[in-house]
Amino acid sequence: MRVCVLGGGVVGVASAYYLAREGHTVTLLEARDELAQETSLANGAQLSYSYVAPLADPAVLPKLPGWLLDRNSPLRFVPRLDWRQWTWCLEFLRACRTGVAKKVTAQLLGLGQLSRDGVHELVEREALHFNYQRNGKLVVYRDPVAFDGARRQLEYQASLGSRQQALDAAACVALEPALASLQHKLAGGIHTPSEEAGDCHAFTVGLAAAATRRFGASFRCGTRVTGLRHAGRRVVAARTDAGDIEADAFVVAAGMQSVPMLAPLGVTLPLYPLTGYSLTAPTQPGHHHPPAISVTDLHYKVVYARLGEQLRIAGMVDLIGRHPRADARRVALLARQARETFPDGANFDAATSWCGGRPATPDSKPLIGATPYDNLWLNTGHGALGFTLACGSAALLADAMAGRPSPLDASAFALMR
Repeated sequence: MRVCVLGGGVVGVASAYYLAREGHTVTLLEARDELAQETSLANGAQLSYSYVAPLADPAVLPKLPGWLLDRNSPLRFVPRLDWRQWTWCLEFLRACRTGVAKKVTAQLLGLGQLSRDGVHELVEREALHFNYQRNGKLVVYRDPVAFDGARRQLEYQASLGSRQQALDAAACVALEPALASLQHKLAGGIHTPSEEAGDCHAFTVGLAAAATRRFGASFRCGTRVTGLRHAGRRVVAARTDAGDIEADAFVVAAGMQSVPMLAPLGVTLPLYPLTGYSLTAPTQPGHHHPPAISVTDLHYKVVYARLGEQLRIAGMVDLIGRHPRADARRVALLARQARETFPDGANFDAATSWCGGRPATPDSKPLIGATPYDNLWLNTGHGALGFTLACGSAALLADAMAGRPSPLDASAFALMR
């Protein structure tokens, strides 16, 4: 079968690899001149399979007023005359219920475990080079109340198969000495030994090369999709600035661009961009002491991951709509928070910055599977978990397109659920 994948980020490329491996003739179209130039370019770098709790959680509700009024809060909301923003926010609030959050956590954990198996297989099979580390993750808490809530979440996730450990402040520093200057501020931390880290951009480019070399997949960058041509309930071609490209099946994995791409077909996706920021700062042996394991500072909602001789710092959630340029104040705030947390962690003065809109659903679950069109499929809406969930999502998609049973309940991630 000829399959056309639309979108060249980590989710689109993983989809192309898995489908090409099935024996399909795969062509991927990407508007940018290179792969992985948007959300996959400089994300948080954590492969956080066991820490996938949704953003929509009852614990968020009492914090929202303070966050929304504080310019330096990890979550910033700028109201727009945009019905999509308000609809998304209302659905987000509806998802902030204990029963919903627990159910979504269980579903995302299942997808995370499937993805972890896929990453391990690819690392072994394809010898991918992306600064991959199986170094574990430590989430540190400064607020004792928040830490108590995290321990309750740990107990729930343990019932679902996750292996995590609660640590006091001294144990956190013993595990990660780079946190020593912060010890007096810490209430404790949650350590997950199975978590990993890597460079998402390098992973994506390497996986595309493997799909081409091993299975003959074609990746056409600099090809902008202007629409989808359909006949009845089937899509027959992708309209591009290089002409129509026909296929037997189409997979939309284009992040936020999936929304305008599908709107003319009457397919509405509940996605909104959550703008995030990152810094990539160089480290020099003997001069800097970056964390050896991945760290998340939950107080600031900032993640840290070591990538070879660089430290990746990422965080923040801005609900501000499409925002193509980084807010210099938010970048400066991220740098100040990084210096406070790891004063000797990197050369922050030489850091490069990035900002991008992570395509998110209100309940944090990606959209994977069928659409009202017989040969049109989705794999989008992963929010901040695109790198973590890409391989599991691609496996789920391949199962659905082949009409075979999946190890997960695929209906949990369906558009029409």
